[in-house]
Amino acid sequence: MTPLQTAILGEVDAGFPASVAFLAELVKVPTDNPPGDCAGHGARAAELLKQLGHAVESHAVGTDDLAAVGMISATNLIVRQAFGGPGPCIALNAHGDVVAPGAGWSVDPYGAVIRDDPAHGAVMYGRGVAVSKSDFATYSFALQALQRLVARGELRLRGSVELHFTYDEEVGGEIGPAWLLRKGLTRPDLALSAGFAYAVTTAHNGCLHLEVTVHGRQGHAAMPKAAVDALEAATGILAALYASRAELATVHSATHGIDTPTLNVGLIHGGINTNVVPDRVRFRIDRRIIPEESADAAEAALRGLIADAAAAFPGITVEIRRLMLAQPLVKLPGAGRLTEALQRHGAAFLGAPIAEHGVPLYTDARHYAAAGIPTVLYGAGPRTLAEANGHGADECLRLRDLRGATATVAAMLAELLAA
Repeated sequence: MTPLQTAILGEVDAGFPASVAFLAELVKVPTDNPPGDCAGHGARAAELLKQLGHAVESHAVGTDDLAAVGMISATNLIVRQAFGGPGPCIALNAHGDVVAPGAGWSVDPYGAVIRDDPAHGAVMYGRGVAVSKSDFATYSFALQALQRLVARGELRLRGSVELHFTYDEEVGGEIGPAWLLRKGLTRPDLALSAGFAYAVTTAHNGCLHLEVTVHGRQGHAAMPKAAVDALEAATGILAALYASRAELATVHSATHGIDTPTLNVGLIHGGINTNVVPDRVRFRIDRRIIPEESADAAEAALRGLIADAAAAFPGITVEIRRLMLAQPLVKLPGAGRLTEALQRHGAAFLGAPIAEHGVPLYTDARHYAAAGIPTVLYGAGPRTLAEANGHGADECLRLRDLRGATATVAAMLAELLAA
């Protein structure tokens, strides 16, 4: 290791028991979204950050903005640390909201239980421990390591670091990072978002959610000719949608880790009773958009496909409502500086090559990129979501990955903010 890496790892190790305890406290406060009642977690996170010596800004989201995304409460947190002299501002963003635990857990999903694994050492279990409450700890203690080295005169930095901790990634990030940027509360030069320890994510899919309501006319099941069957029409529309997946499968992304666009119908509801011809059927579509695609063109094509399929059923009308459009994350000039530093330091601290890849998910990182801020994803997460049971039962985090990622982020910051 270089002298800088050795010094940073020493500080990370000195603070590591506190980092693990900090993460455990965050896991113990539920933040299921939906329902999205997350202000309590924001208050607890702010308290823990203040105990570390940080000045914390708490920005409560208003009721109208909450209602627009279907949440109950959310408070965005900002920590600002300026170093000596002018220089770049680097933001570190992680989200505290999570999907509901579901069934199948072998431990309390909010217990932050730690087990020893013969192959991987200590492993913490809990909802959100890997996605992405872990990076509240990664980023907070990476910053703390730098603060200690600067305070002792062992490191000279310029510019600033900001921690952005938000609570709406599971519903799109519009009242988290996008809200902070839109309100002018922050304008970093570079941004790092929660990610995986063994790869830097430089691109990801976009996502379009549409709600389709098929309207017919109800009638008695004994006299169906007097009615207009919304379910029959919905079946035809769904058949056309599923058939379109064959064409999507022929389109391939050039980004490693991302394959083809996808389409899925994830929710359906309709009908009145068994003896009534259905007058209305509603379903929701998830359309993943690869970085090479135009999101607007993908939506227009999908709307056209639905309209054409519905036209085959006389008396049927269709209402299409966009629920969400998450743009793909694409590389911006300047993002390579983040990637190269993370790869170099990550290889030293984790003892393995740090890949560059794309992922078929969508994340809050896109909001920074959409504002023209070069952005990549890196944090304490695993090699794959499956490895951590992300969004599944017994979600877990190998604590040695938290240690390595914390040191990697601290070294990246030290390199890019070097005086």
